[in-house]
Amino acid sequence: MATPPPLLKEGEPKKSRSFRRKAILSAVQVIVALLITLVLTGISFDYIESYFFDFRVRNRYQPKPSGHVEIVLIDSATVQRFKAVPGFKEHAVLLEKLQTQNPASVVYVRPFAPLKEEVSNGDLQHALLTGTELEQREFAKVASSVHNFYLLTDSMHMVAEQKNLTLIPPFSELNVGSGPKTSDRNILARDGVSRRILISYQGQLLLHPQLAGLFNQEIHKPENIRGSIELFDSQQVYIDYVAPGRFSTTKFEDILDGKVDLTKFNNKLVLIGDDIGASARDYVSTPFSREATMTATELHANMFDTLIRNSAARPLPKWFDSLVTFLIGALTLSISLSLRPTKGILILLSTGLGFAILAWFSFWILGIWIEMAHPILAIFTCYYFFIPYRLIIENRRSWEYYQKHKLLQQVEEMKTNFISMISHDLKTPIARIQGMTEIIARDKVIISSTQQEAVDTIRSSSVDLLGTINSILNYAKIENQGVELHLEAKDINELVNEVVLRHEFLAKLKHIRITTDLEPLFSSSVDPELMKQVFSNLLENAIKYSPDSSSVKIRTREVDGFVNIEFIDNGHGIPENELPLVFMKFFRSKNAKSSPIKGSGLGLYLAKYLIELHRGFIFAESSTGKGTTFTVKLPL
Repeated sequence: MATPPPLLKEGEPKKSRSFRRKAILSAVQVIVALLITLVLTGISFDYIESYFFDFRVRNRYQPKPSGHVEIVLIDSATVQRFKAVPGFKEHAVLLEKLQTQNPASVVYVRPFAPLKEEVSNGDLQHALLTGTELEQREFAKVASSVHNFYLLTDSMHMVAEQKNLTLIPPFSELNVGSGPKTSDRNILARDGVSRRILISYQGQLLLHPQLAGLFNQEIHKPENIRGSIELFDSQQVYIDYVAPGRFSTTKFEDILDGKVDLTKFNNKLVLIGDDIGASARDYVSTPFSREATMTATELHANMFDTLIRNSAARPLPKWFDSLVTFLIGALTLSISLSLRPTKGILILLSTGLGFAILAWFSFWILGIWIEMAHPILAIFTCYYFFIPYRLIIENRRSWEYYQKHKLLQQVEEMKTNFISMISHDLKTPIARIQGMTEIIARDKVIISSTQQEAVDTIRSSSVDLLGTINSILNYAKIENQGVELHLEAKDINELVNEVVLRHEFLAKLKHIRITTDLEPLFSSSVDPELMKQVFSNLLENAIKYSPDSSSVKIRTREVDGFVNIEFIDNGHGIPENELPLVFMKFFRSKNAKSSPIKGSGLGLYLAKYLIELHRGFIFAESSTGKGTTFTVKLPL
């Protein structure tokens, strides 16, 4: 099977190739993040953004009303009290009572008479007040005497057409103020929710800022109104809603029946409206509920109060939204292409959550509106669009790693087979050499001292070589097949004594004395042959690396449910930095390499393997120039 092209060019230095690859990848990420930002910010996601806006409005510490707005409400209890909807006669009495307290303004949210243009166009849809002609004139007379009296209408005209905002006689002299209820029905979110206040239209100030300016002189200038945005030919702000039911509300009949302290209306903006369910137009959807549950009167109270407090949310400029979208997109790309999927998803979720919390706190505490739709969509777009690319890269790398691993396995298998084959082939000639040296040693022919020394050297070298070959064969056996334990209950001291007897000849050659300090022990479940192999290896090392005419000590103890077997020599010791490495295969200490003593570097590796196979432990303690102690711990 042909391999795919390598990820990096051949012939380049590794560091240079790595740096070059990272630089190219970073540049590509920046360019892609910039393109995604341009595409996303070029698309309007007003519905999603409005949802985030509503969520923040609902889930924040709700602001308190300014206290300058009072609502007078006609509801079903009022209708029951008067046996009908109150007419001009009752409303004239209401205005007379309110006028005694000098309200700053009285605004009728509920229409009591039609505009001239509505009559001429035949589009009258209001449930107007009823009463005789005399009662109408009396109401008009009382209303005209009220300071800042207005009928609030949704109608809005260009500057040249403002004369059309006139009521039919006998109400022609009463003020009509344009302050339409807005809803995102045909623009922006298109969900029918009321979120905005019209401040001005074609340069003319509408009723809400006019009357709010009675309580907050700052907003007489539209440029001082917080959060102002341009939309078509108008200037608008977003409503800073308070929780439903928070405005001071008085029932219509309670005022007429004298049950209310009228001083509460002194220098207040009084809104008169109804909640009798006569028309769906009298109710609006808000961020608190997509159901039309808030009365138009309470909506206008929120609109006036937002301007009085001058607390509308301030949207940040579009460039800030683009910058945040780009940064989050670049971060998402970097995470998607560099981290593992699970870790990457956790970081991205944390990033998205952290950004949402920042936007929420900014809205609640500072009144700053950070747009969330584009940055959040940037996370999903960058992640899900580029995860397939990441998978392709990972798959290619995995394929390369698989091929390299497969090749290494084949090389390792060939190496093991070669070692095993060579080792087996070497054992026969070595056995012959040993046999010849034994024959010479037993022969009665007297040989010279030089010849005797040569024979001893041949015998010693053949023993060393045979030991090395046996270690290699044991290593090959472990690597290929593992070792099967044949456990028996044995006295560890007995195994130690057998090993000592076997190595007395080697110790005598160097005039080394082997001493034992064996504590009486209970029998342990071990594989005798394997354990003798371990003990032999440790004792042989102790003898080989101890100086002539020194001593080697073997000590056994029972400690905390383990049998401790210690092999203590008086050699040169092992440097501290090499102690953690002595049980690695093919490792030999620097001191050992510089000595004439030969070794394969496999003995301690095999010893550790066999001890751990018995669920035991082996470790070394050493100080340079003070010898080494190898301790074997076997469970009882």
